[in-house]
This record gives sequence, structure tokens and C-alpha cells, in this order.
Amino acid sequence: MNGLTQRTTIYLAPELHKALRLKSIETSRSVSEIVNNAILQALAEDADDLAAFKDRAAEPEISFEKALKELRGHGRL
Repeated sequence: MNGLTQRTTIYLAPELHKALRLKSIETSRSVSEIVNNAILQALAEDADDLAAFKDRAAEPEISFEKALKELRGHGRL
């Protein structure tokens, strides 16, 4: 972790905190590093999802019922 960090308080379920502490010991990483990496990964996934939505914005919409009907028509359901 770099020197530019912000201290914050989060509340974790006891079993989650225990799992994080154990992972920290097993991987020789701090709990903060593990949490920061998990948050970065989640935010990156969100960014990928938003990009995919933007890329597909021009595609025609299809109702759930129509999608099911097409799947049944092609013998996939």
C-alpha cells in the first residue's frame, strides 16, 4: 500500500473478520491490503459492466416473455 491512505472504520461480521485475519496471516498481507484489493476488483467489475451497457445501448430490447418463447421455439427450454 502506498503512503497516501485514508483511515476509515468499517463493521464486519465476526466470522468475516476472522476469515480476513486468517487470510492475512496465510498470505502475508494486511487486512487493509486484502480489503483494498477486493474493493478495487469490485469497482473494476462495475466499470466493465457499465462499458458493456454503453456498448450495447443501440441493441433492440426484447421482453423476457419473447426471449423465453424464442428459446422454446429453438428447443432450448
